[in-house]
Amino acid sequence: MTFDFKKQYKEFYMPKNKPEIVKIPPMNYVAVRGKGNPNVVGGDYQQAISILYAVAYTLKMSYKTDYKIEGFFEYVVPPLEGFWWQDNIKGIDYTNKDAFNWISVIRLPDFISERDFAWAVQTATKKKKIDCSSAEFLTIDEGLCVQIMHLGSFDSEPKTVALLENYLKEQGFVNDLNEQRLHHEIYMSDARKVAPEKWKTVIRHPIKEV
Repeated sequence: MTFDFKKQYKEFYMPKNKPEIVKIPPMNYVAVRGKGNPNVVGGDYQQAISILYAVAYTLKMSYKTDYKIEGFFEYVVPPLEGFWWQDNIKGIDYTNKDAFNWISVIRLPDFISERDFAWAVQTATKKKKIDCSSAEFLTIDEGLCVQIMHLGSFDSEPKTVALLENYLKEQGFVNDLNEQRLHHEIYMSDARKVAPEKWKTVIRHPIKEV
């Protein structure tokens, strides 16, 4: 049976639509960094997504090539994720999308090494005919976080974030958003096929005790 991260780790990908505290272990990702409005057609963000999927699927399909990855097993490519922040702003200003900094990521199985990753970047660049050199192998250790499943468009996220804030006050925690610990989103819906009011997005914030 093909391994599916969403099904095997439901606590990370399928939280309820009410806040919960969770400890996130270190995970490896294919990542591309950038700045600016993610909605610009053909912009840096959309180009980054193309690079992410090119590398991710090259690794997923590697077993059909001459390149063999030690410990490989067949798996479903995990969902697209993003870490977001804006300079000199605490939290997120959803009205100023041009000010976004972002790290777009797709999770990698633990058996993928940096050597395997380098092979995939080179192979994807050649076969997909797009420059994948901006992709990096990134390990992120989020640690203690609060998360919730947000239902609806991205512009309606502030209401859901407010639920997180109120929950943290009740539980004796505070947000720990900073330059190292970032606002995190996991996109559980295909925005091309699902109406915005039905989008499912995991919102995750780093926290610490008061």
